[in-house]
Amino acid sequence: MEAKDIEIMAPVGSFESLSAAIQAGADSVYFGIGHLNMRSKSSKNFSLEDLNTITNICDENNIQTYLTLNTVIYDHEIEEMQILVDAAKKTHISAIIATDMAVITYARKVGMEVHMSTQTNVTNIESVKYYSQFADVMVTARELSLKQVAAITKSIKENQIKGPSGNLVQIEVFVHGALCMAISGKCYLSLDNLNSSANRGACLQQCRRPYKVTDQDSGIELEIDNEYIMSPKDLKTLDILDKVIKAGVRVLKIEGRGRAPDYVKRVVSVYRKAVNAYFENDFTQENIAKWTAELSTVYNRGFWNGYYMGKEMGEWTEKYGSRATKKKIYVGKVTNYFKKINVVEIKMETHDLSIGEDYKIIGPTTAVYEDVVNEIRVDEKKVETTKKGETCSMSVKELIRRGDKVYKVVDVVEEL
Repeated sequence: MEAKDIEIMAPVGSFESLSAAIQAGADSVYFGIGHLNMRSKSSKNFSLEDLNTITNICDENNIQTYLTLNTVIYDHEIEEMQILVDAAKKTHISAIIATDMAVITYARKVGMEVHMSTQTNVTNIESVKYYSQFADVMVTARELSLKQVAAITKSIKENQIKGPSGNLVQIEVFVHGALCMAISGKCYLSLDNLNSSANRGACLQQCRRPYKVTDQDSGIELEIDNEYIMSPKDLKTLDILDKVIKAGVRVLKIEGRGRAPDYVKRVVSVYRKAVNAYFENDFTQENIAKWTAELSTVYNRGFWNGYYMGKEMGEWTEKYGSRATKKKIYVGKVTNYFKKINVVEIKMETHDLSIGEDYKIIGPTTAVYEDVVNEIRVDEKKVETTKKGETCSMSVKELIRRGDKVYKVVDVVEEL
């Protein structure tokens, strides 16, 4: 087996994220259209009109495309679902990620490849045998240990369990990103409290909020260990990626369709480097520490290995929101790019930008360009700082587009 046999699947919620995933070395991307997917309210999602553009971009870069149709489907939505599947078939989308049997059976009827979503809760080999009549790839339930995953992949080989394509069923697991306290995402807290269903892609994440326990007799309020006891830390399998691969997993899925393009680029690139290092006998603790520091610069709630090493209870976040060590601040927009001399012109709209500061330029085609400010010119004169309201120019090393957004990157200062 070689590094090319391990597929890294990237989350995509915008064209900027799509370009970032390709830039970082993803093998496949997954995305939603409309509201029949599990991130219908937390990411921008695409439209039917975007499908041709997405497949054209991905075909040019040899990237597989997976459309998520993984919510619960009601009778009045069957026609809409069929329209989406037909469009995916027409535009040569690689596969449909599904949970509901209405989606699964219709996709197979029209000849679309199907991948089983984590919401189907595949926890044993009998489930694999059943779903193999529909699907070539299956995500195992997030609560399984790697020992249990390895038993499933071993049994697939021993019993030669094949999907509709005639190839052995492949096992996919989540390797990085947000984890839910519920069994593979099947939570009803948001529906019960706010009539907004997580299983319909509309979770309002009440579990991520701070809560107190109140003694009804005395009125005394307690905070439990100062932790968010329904909000797990984010999954990070980087430390145990060698064990994940040895367990027979062939598809590494990164969570985060609601995340920013620089998150997608950073996480995908780290896992690409880690997979390559594993097969080059360079998967060292020194590299793992370096890559972990890179992952820490983008959105995260703190990290743990999930349930893969046999833990029964999660590790809870200690504060609300991100624990990223870096944050980006929007400063302006690219108004011109001079290709012959590799210079961008930027209209500074909100903050200043100084020599020596880190910055990012993000755009639908540019993806994520990262650099350090080494020279700034305002009215053709060199300056140390360019301020809000000015138009400045800077040299860059890659092709940048008009309309791209410019951010400066700063350290996050922890509050005491």
